[in-house]
Amino acid sequence: MDLFAEQREERRLNAAPLAARMRPRSLDDVAGQRHLLDPDASFRALVTSGNPVSMILWGPPGTGKTTLARLVAKYADAHFVQLSATSAGVKDVREVLAIAQQRIDNDQGRTLLFIDEIHRFSKSQQDALLPGVEDGTVVLVGATTENPFFEVNAPLISRATLFQTKPLTPDEVGGLLDRAVADSSRGLGGVAPLSPDGRSVLSERVGGDARLALTTLDVAAKIATHRGTAIDEAAVTEALQRRIVRYDKTGDRHYDMISAYIKSMRGSDPDAAMYWLSTMVTAGEDPKFLARRLIVFASEDIGLADSRALTVAIDCFAAVERVGYPECEFALAHATLFLALAPKSNSVKTAMASAKDLVESSPAAEVPPHLRNAALPGLAALGHGVDYIYPHAAKGSIVAQSYLPPEIASSIVYRPRAQGAEQRHADWLKQVDGVLGKPPRPMGDES
Repeated sequence: MDLFAEQREERRLNAAPLAARMRPRSLDDVAGQRHLLDPDASFRALVTSGNPVSMILWGPPGTGKTTLARLVAKYADAHFVQLSATSAGVKDVREVLAIAQQRIDNDQGRTLLFIDEIHRFSKSQQDALLPGVEDGTVVLVGATTENPFFEVNAPLISRATLFQTKPLTPDEVGGLLDRAVADSSRGLGGVAPLSPDGRSVLSERVGGDARLALTTLDVAAKIATHRGTAIDEAAVTEALQRRIVRYDKTGDRHYDMISAYIKSMRGSDPDAAMYWLSTMVTAGEDPKFLARRLIVFASEDIGLADSRALTVAIDCFAAVERVGYPECEFALAHATLFLALAPKSNSVKTAMASAKDLVESSPAAEVPPHLRNAALPGLAALGHGVDYIYPHAAKGSIVAQSYLPPEIASSIVYRPRAQGAEQRHADWLKQVDGVLGKPPRPMGDES
């Protein structure tokens, strides 16, 4: 037995960053994740049983995935082996499996293989894990910030249990900060008090990331000690620099945030729309992607209620193309506010759907003779264009003739809404429909 191992471990711990020093040593020390760690939670039962199963931990950075993996190994008295998917290859995986098998053969205990960012493993690397996971050579714990159903091979998912970690609440982060400030053996040991305003700002601005909270606290404490002040809002703000936006342009949060952005504009909430826009811009979202979404939104959700919306959106895209970040943020904000504040109508979208349904449900219709092309010599003799009445020759430019095949002549596709400028279109259509002999046109607002 190495009598000096404990001393070496203590020296390494003292040299480690605050986040590493404060790493929980038991499930009861873990901040947050109550859905996993409450007494009746299935995750806690699996861990404390000492006989864990392979699992995938899915959640944002700083939510304790690595810590939980280490605790799984500790409660199971298993050897903890860590590989990073960004640097390890198939050869590394096979070496770990071979050593793990030797431990089992020599009655030296089980091996827990922790793979950070497992979503970055290629298919061949993930396939190399399958035999060892399936026969129990290793207990696999994979950590990922991406949706595993999209990023992890189905055979591997089927052999593991999925647990989701969640961002810490501000209160949970605050409790973690209090312990770190007060802990004299692993934490800051009271070198500087944490002021209420510093605690509040730091708890709120780290986005539920425990590691970021402790790292920022460590830097803020050094700043405060140098100045001879408490760890106050000024020290925290300087240490944090700016809020770190949790966003991945190819992951779930990308789609969740663009959904929130569109729904906020659709709901006519300019404050929420600007918040989500700013979040995505701060995270470095492609401005052309945002501008394209605005163009679609202008027709899909505003349409004829204010046709200027489409012009504004197209102008926004042109501005984005010409100036880029950061100046194009003004155009994006301008268009976002205009579209959020504009009257809303989805009549363009519903008319498109109704027209498609009509095409699919009706027989292949022939173009009525009077609407056919009669530009070429001889076509008129075939009846093309005969009896067509030129509307501009009539009063009001409306004439009593049908523009649909006879079998669907009474069909209504466009249902106007009483929103903004579209009300004028609805009023005008009442006159047009009367001349064309169409049935009463229902409004889009009617259920």
